[in-house]
Amino acid sequence: MKDLEHVVIRFSGDSGDGMQLTGTQFSNTSAQMGNDLATFPDFPAEIRAPQGTVAGVSGFQIHFGAVEISTPGDEPDVLVAMNPAALKANISDVKKGGTIIVNEDAFTDLGFKKAGYESDPVPRLEKEYQLIRAKITSQTKEALKDLDLDSKSKARCKNFYALGMTYFMFSRDPSATLEWIQIKFGHHKILAEANALALKAGHNFADTLEVNGIACRIKPANIVAGTYRQISGNTALAWGFMYAAENSGRDLFLGSYPITPASDILHELARHKNFGVKTFQAEDEIAAMSSAVGAAYAGALALTTSSGPGIALKSEALNLAMMLELPLVVVDVQRGGPSTGLPTKTEQSDLNMALYGRNGESPIIVIAAKSPSDCFETAFEASRLAIEHMTPVMLLSDGYIANGSTPWKLPDLEKDFPKIKVNIAKPKDDFLPYARDPQTLVRDWAIPGTEKLMHRVGGLEKEENTGNVSYDPSNHEAMVSVREEKVTRVSNNIPDQTVEGDPQAKHCLVSWGGTYGSLRKAVESLNADGIPTAHIHLRYLNPLPKNLGELLRSFESITVCELNRGQLAGYLNSKFSLNVGQYNKVQGKPFKEREIYQLLETRI
Repeated sequence: MKDLEHVVIRFSGDSGDGMQLTGTQFSNTSAQMGNDLATFPDFPAEIRAPQGTVAGVSGFQIHFGAVEISTPGDEPDVLVAMNPAALKANISDVKKGGTIIVNEDAFTDLGFKKAGYESDPVPRLEKEYQLIRAKITSQTKEALKDLDLDSKSKARCKNFYALGMTYFMFSRDPSATLEWIQIKFGHHKILAEANALALKAGHNFADTLEVNGIACRIKPANIVAGTYRQISGNTALAWGFMYAAENSGRDLFLGSYPITPASDILHELARHKNFGVKTFQAEDEIAAMSSAVGAAYAGALALTTSSGPGIALKSEALNLAMMLELPLVVVDVQRGGPSTGLPTKTEQSDLNMALYGRNGESPIIVIAAKSPSDCFETAFEASRLAIEHMTPVMLLSDGYIANGSTPWKLPDLEKDFPKIKVNIAKPKDDFLPYARDPQTLVRDWAIPGTEKLMHRVGGLEKEENTGNVSYDPSNHEAMVSVREEKVTRVSNNIPDQTVEGDPQAKHCLVSWGGTYGSLRKAVESLNADGIPTAHIHLRYLNPLPKNLGELLRSFESITVCELNRGQLAGYLNSKFSLNVGQYNKVQGKPFKEREIYQLLETRI
């Protein structure tokens, strides 16, 4: 049995074939066996596209190994194709010489026609790939022939048969999945037995295959000691907000309207009423945002979650929160746009909307998470900045981060996170709601119902200090300026920008958001191959770190890599009068490490 450092496997089939469940179980098992990993679920946009068509293909990719894993992998080493459509949708990604497992039972004339093939494509692939043909559906039914289940229910267990095959191929211990099956289907003993038998049957079938090198081993990764759990970006965001509320002594309120790919944050927070979390599923995006403004006014750590189309609808009420100078967090889990766009695909196309997408002069803080495991810390940081600076914060995530998962080392909450400073106004006879701290320009949080803190609220311009309605031109200009300066001074409360890779290199790659892992690994490879390269990854987008301009000017050439048409590049050029280069991708897919490597290799 040979040892491998890392492997990329992709499960693919119809959206009803259980590929997300299969991939999740494979990644959970790999995490329990000590491997580092990153996952990339890929969903069809339609709830139920026509069965057997490319539009209905659902996939789940796992990159796992005995080394540090930062991305879900460029090319699958193994593709499990449950039907011809899955093969057609994914074959261009599979590594040459890689392994393809095909479910022969689905490779029929009808299946070829639905997928858009004129004939069986499998024979043409034998020269370039190692093919494993398996009658997965029929062999699953055969393994379950003695169970009192209908044929359709037996066939639905075929995903566990495929999982069992891959468990044998990569020396995975199936015991954790068998235990999970008993818990998941404990209310239905026959289903539990059927899925367990299917898993074992697939494992046994793979053991009988006479394929050279089919079985291999991936040893545990040498990672920092600690307690880990696998976590998705949306779950990590939810937990980060819960801890920020506890840390600051505030109630947590979420006003949200379901939208892909942000809905799981609402689902997760709704499970934790025992921690005092209040969730409100509003009738639309405007109501969701407005409820968050009301909760922030009432003294809660308030947040609202959405994606690009919903953020557009929230802009008016977000302006109100900015005008009232209330602390709340708006989470934008970006997806392909514009309009409905690509609802289940990833993109970074909302940066300009986060920075400028409101009427009038309306500056807010903008930060971005870089990975699923980073979302916990980023959610806490967004909450901290909102509360300490009494202004809205936009937290940018994306579909890749939200649905993907990575191992997360449980932090020491007492040591790793500061105490959030909450500026609650104290009752006094001469209370001025818009009196400010001279250093930060932050006003105190006047909780309604508190004696002697009555003041006017609303979207009309405020008079300096008193907060009364004012149409005075000079006052309006002064208030616009002070709100802008207040956000600018947030740069005093965030860390300086750091440089990864080779800080002395002539060339620097700049990234933000979920592109971090791909660029980091590409920069590591470039430096290892004698191509000196620096890497700057931005979490803080408004305001930018104070030392960023000086850092950028120290490099001879800069290339900004982002999943849009150049929004960060234009922003940096406008801020620092630079002439940065761009590398852009707008395909609904994350960067591949190879793409970034080849980019810089050709530009120097």
